[in-house]
Amino acid sequence: MLVTRLQRRSFLSSMVLGGFCGLTRRAAMAIEPIRRAKNKQLKLSLAAYSMRQCFSREPGTDGALDLAGFIDYCASLNLEGAELTQYYFPEHVTAGYLHQLKRRAHLAGIDITGGAIGNKFTLDPGEALEKQMVYTKTWIRHYATLGAPVIRVFAGAPPAGVSEDEAIERAIPALQEACECAAEHGIMLAIENHDFTSKIDRLLRIIQRVDSPWLGVNFDSGNLSYSEDPYTDMQRMAPYTVNAQLKVAIHAAQGQQKADLPRIVEILRAADYAGYLVLEYEANEDPYQAIPRYVDQLREIVG
Repeated sequence: MLVTRLQRRSFLSSMVLGGFCGLTRRAAMAIEPIRRAKNKQLKLSLAAYSMRQCFSREPGTDGALDLAGFIDYCASLNLEGAELTQYYFPEHVTAGYLHQLKRRAHLAGIDITGGAIGNKFTLDPGEALEKQMVYTKTWIRHYATLGAPVIRVFAGAPPAGVSEDEAIERAIPALQEACECAAEHGIMLAIENHDFTSKIDRLLRIIQRVDSPWLGVNFDSGNLSYSEDPYTDMQRMAPYTVNAQLKVAIHAAQGQQKADLPRIVEILRAADYAGYLVLEYEANEDPYQAIPRYVDQLREIVG
């Protein structure tokens, strides 16, 4: 491992609020809630997934986007950042393409606030899982080239017949290995509450077992399909959060409900979250009509 257990203890104990975000220590080696400076100003970003219909349109047609155009769109909304989803990159990604995209963002005044991939780490050990690891490490390198600080990852829904405990035991070493690669490139991985891990007990069981300071939670305010009390479950995730995606609706055990965005932001603030608030728009209204309105609403909330 790049970061040994002894090195990790030293790493964690050396963190200070005025510099890096630190993790507290305990006898059992596991991630702890992240300690940060209080009252940090939150900034806004937009997930490329919000414009998914636009990426599938023929180039040159009305409303069609590529990632360069998406960066320009984020700039037109006076956002501070853009989250670039892997699904919308060209099939063959070159270093030159990444450099041009990074230049485009810099000149537009847009931070590349993170990336998102669609890995699955609960597969049977073997060739399929190894392909997922190669895929993940490839995109760690790509996003590091872009200067992204964090990548959204999944544990992945377990295959049929695989128990909850077995799925968790499979995901942990895969995430551990991915974190070692992430550490080499100076980029954090953020495991999302998604499908299998939208049950927050499962998410926290994984996050507390991976021994790496390069892993945190990708807080997704919409993915709480197992939860009877979604806002309480958001509070449970918030202390571990290194990236926050906000949705305008919540999928909880009782069904879909409108998101209370001020309450969600307050939950993150109470945990001293200091990163970007990434709007991930998934509702049915045309994104070009709806997103500017939600950006204005979030801007008013963060002040």
